[in-house]
Amino acid sequence: MPLLLSGNSVAQDKLTKELGGSWLPSSSEYQQVQAQGRTQVILDIDNDSLLMNKDDGFYTSGNHLIIRKTLRLPTQSISYGWHFGQDLYTASDIKLKPEQISPVDHPYAGWIYSGVYREVQYSDGSGLRLGLDLGCLGPCAGGEWTQTNLHQALNQPLPQAWSTQLQQEWGLVLNAEFAPAPWKFTQNMDLGSRFKVRAGNIFTDARTELLWRYGSLNARREDQASFVFARAELRANAYNATLQGGYFNQQTLAMHPRRVIPEVELGYQYRGDVWGFYASIIRRGSEIKQLSNAKAAQNFAKIQLIYALQ
Repeated sequence: MPLLLSGNSVAQDKLTKELGGSWLPSSSEYQQVQAQGRTQVILDIDNDSLLMNKDDGFYTSGNHLIIRKTLRLPTQSISYGWHFGQDLYTASDIKLKPEQISPVDHPYAGWIYSGVYREVQYSDGSGLRLGLDLGCLGPCAGGEWTQTNLHQALNQPLPQAWSTQLQQEWGLVLNAEFAPAPWKFTQNMDLGSRFKVRAGNIFTDARTELLWRYGSLNARREDQASFVFARAELRANAYNATLQGGYFNQQTLAMHPRRVIPEVELGYQYRGDVWGFYASIIRRGSEIKQLSNAKAAQNFAKIQLIYALQ
């Protein structure tokens, strides 16, 4: 069962005020969450090959491991988390050789990173999150090795142009999210919004999204739930190193990024006391100014498995 602090309601209310009362983390709060929080392990996979349509290009793979501890209080849940990820980007078709790739096609790029974050979720469904990611763009990300070996194991076509990938650059990205309480239409249907900002030499952008859910809903992420959902997002892009190269490398590329990119997602989420499952299909608009959505929209699937330790 979700962990609740022992003791009387007065003591719980006092602790609730002491913890999660600030936008910023504190050492005492972190120690309390580590001592009494419940551990969750999450495996998150994005991949266009999961659609079984034999297309492989643009944002082609994302593999993420997330470990977080969540302390459940009467009116809020406080989480501290760590994650590790590797995201891979290629030209529109991995079978193209370097001399066949258009100057305005997506460049080959790998981004490998690790990060920490603190998140507070309230019982009305609102929440906020602050995080920091550190990583490396370019050959250090191991994109060629990962994609080549995976495709060999799955007997899929091998990528032909990792030799053209973007130059290496170490990266730092600050990120923040805020979600107000959702609008509840009925007990089984709501509409939420979320605002996200990233700032750094790899990504600098702002995003806003709407999320419609229907089914057995949860206000806090760790609560049990089972629902279908639809999400729509607009991203205002100021800098994207996976398209433009590292900010400090000043690479000269013929393509230019779009400044506003739409994205839609349809899926299903289940959350039990111990296990959770998330599956969706995502369509992202073209991120390249010279390429229309008909030519460069990205389609991929997301699968997420969640396990909460007792």
